[in-house]
This record gives sequence, structure tokens and C-alpha cells, in this order.
Amino acid sequence: MALFDIFKNKEGEKELKKTKEPKAFDNKEKKETFKKSKVLSSKKDNTPVAGKKPKENIEKIEPIKPKKTILSDVAFKALKSPHVTEKATILSEEQNAYVFKINKGTNKKEVKEAVENTYGVNVVRVRVINIPRRKRRIGKSLGWAQGYKKAIVKIKEGQKIEILSR
Repeated sequence: MALFDIFKNKEGEKELKKTKEPKAFDNKEKKETFKKSKVLSSKKDNTPVAGKKPKENIEKIEPIKPKKTILSDVAFKALKSPHVTEKATILSEEQNAYVFKINKGTNKKEVKEAVENTYGVNVVRVRVINIPRRKRRIGKSLGWAQGYKKAIVKIKEGQKIEILSR
């Protein structure tokens, strides 16, 4: 009955306690445990502490480096999302033009720079359209559907942007 000896040993009990999930805490206890975990995790690095020698046999693991794509602040401020509709897919197939939702204060130069930086393509032409808000009615209540601004971006022949729908 070696399997059940784990429950009798004190070491086995410690292992079982480690595997159990902790009970739910209120916000104050969560903050305190989070602070403690930060302190503990900061001590785990191999910096020498006064009076102690660092461990020599530890292998250093290099972090995985992401691709070197530099996105400017303009790209984050200008582009909201690709506008995926039936007409937009036809434009992308036939005329090599892509449609994006953009922020209200964005101009054509910013859109061109944002698309070139984000997708790595050469932009030939940018057209901007401001879609106004519309009245909407549900039952007796009246309201407004929010307007938005979109840009139609034509890119150089032979280049392609990979846009996935939601």
C-alpha cells in the first residue's frame, strides 16, 4: 500500500497542501498576498546578497525575442480596427484597397504612416470618409447610432494585407 503512505508522511501532507487551491479572500488579503509575492519573486533573481555567494551552476535561460516590428504612436492613435464588410472584401480583392475604422481627429498623412508601419506595405492613396450619426428607434424610445470615420487605403500592386475577421 505504498500509494497511501503519502497521506501518512508529513512531507506528503505538505505536497498535498501545495496542490490545493487557496480559499477566496477579500480585497485586503489579496493585496497583501500580492505584495508578499512581489517581494518573494524579487528575491529569486541571482543577484549577490551581502554575506551570501551566488549559485554558480544555474543555467541562464534567454527570453524569446519578438519580431522587430516598430509601431509608432501614430499607428495606435490613428487606426481603430479593420472594417470588414461585403463591400470592403470586394475592394480588397479587385482594387487592392483596404478599409479601416479610424479615430475622429486623424488625417490622411497619419493614416498612411500608420498602415505602412503596422503592415509593412507601400500606400499609394488614402481616402477618408466621415460617417455621421443616425437616428435609431426601438419601440417608443428614440436614440442615436454613433457615427465614425473610416479610411479606404489603396496599396501598391503585388502587396497584400492579411486581415482576419472577428
